[in-house]
Amino acid sequence: MSELPRTQALRCFITVAREGTVSRAASVLKLTQPAVSLQLKGLEESTGLQLFNRTPAGFTLTEAGVALLPLAHKAVAAASDFKATADALKEAQRGTLRVGTILDPEFTRLGPFVRSLATSAQRTEVFLRHGVSDDVLAQVGRGELDVGYYVDATPADQLAHHSFAERTIEDGRFVLAPLLSYDYRVIAPMGWSDRVMGKGWSELAQLPWLATPLHSGHRRLLDDIFRPLGALPKRVAFTDQEEAMIDFVESGICLSLARDVVLAPRLARPRHFVVADKVKITCDLSLACLAARRHEPTIAQAFAAVRVVWNIKPAVTGAGAARTRKVAKHV
Repeated sequence: MSELPRTQALRCFITVAREGTVSRAASVLKLTQPAVSLQLKGLEESTGLQLFNRTPAGFTLTEAGVALLPLAHKAVAAASDFKATADALKEAQRGTLRVGTILDPEFTRLGPFVRSLATSAQRTEVFLRHGVSDDVLAQVGRGELDVGYYVDATPADQLAHHSFAERTIEDGRFVLAPLLSYDYRVIAPMGWSDRVMGKGWSELAQLPWLATPLHSGHRRLLDDIFRPLGALPKRVAFTDQEEAMIDFVESGICLSLARDVVLAPRLARPRHFVVADKVKITCDLSLACLAARRHEPTIAQAFAAVRVVWNIKPAVTGAGAARTRKVAKHV
């Protein structure tokens, strides 16, 4: 016997021995009768032994068959154990990634990102948790999330020529991989045109503003602008929904920030708001992680995947990421 029998042949041997006929064994194994007979023939030829007595009433084991049957059971069980252990080891190697999400999935290209990870060789399992920007970053910092989307103002030295190279914030604690540069515009009720057009941040600070969640990107971006001016503006209403922000403004009670891509469809139809012409906040949408974890395999894979989704080539040593400044559609 030059090589070990195939597991399928051993299963056919065991099943025919138990059932007594090829037809019943074929039904149990969900094979055709000729296929079972062929497996038995091959097994007998490879061993050089007759394993069954064939009679009109069915199959009975020969002396050799009786001796080999317990070993066949052990071999099939060992093969099953081998497969189960291999599958378990493969599953253990499968990575998991906890991702903090913000804004809307289409804007962050969340679907393609998750799909890329799930269909990768590692078959990374992704768990999503939606929140607001600063909460997501705090959860990344506490280790409750592995990576998260984050919005911050584009650094002043990158406004003209955005390199999209990775950068750090909070004294190097977090790494940000910028994905998209876009603008927040200031919108006001239509009747307030003379109060916002041609006005700077100091004048706009005197007007009432819509409040957003304490740990939202909106709140931080505005506070970072107004606090150096001496005082935060009065906030007269609250919402955490962008479409509702525009509705509040159109009701005539306050100002608000709004993403340019959210404003674009509204500007194409009759509206009851104006867009301030002198101010805007240019921001980066980034993927963030703890700097200390940046090169962990699953996180490194996530950063590589998100660069592909956003068509950002890896940075060359001594240079920024090789990509033209990518911006959202402006209004």
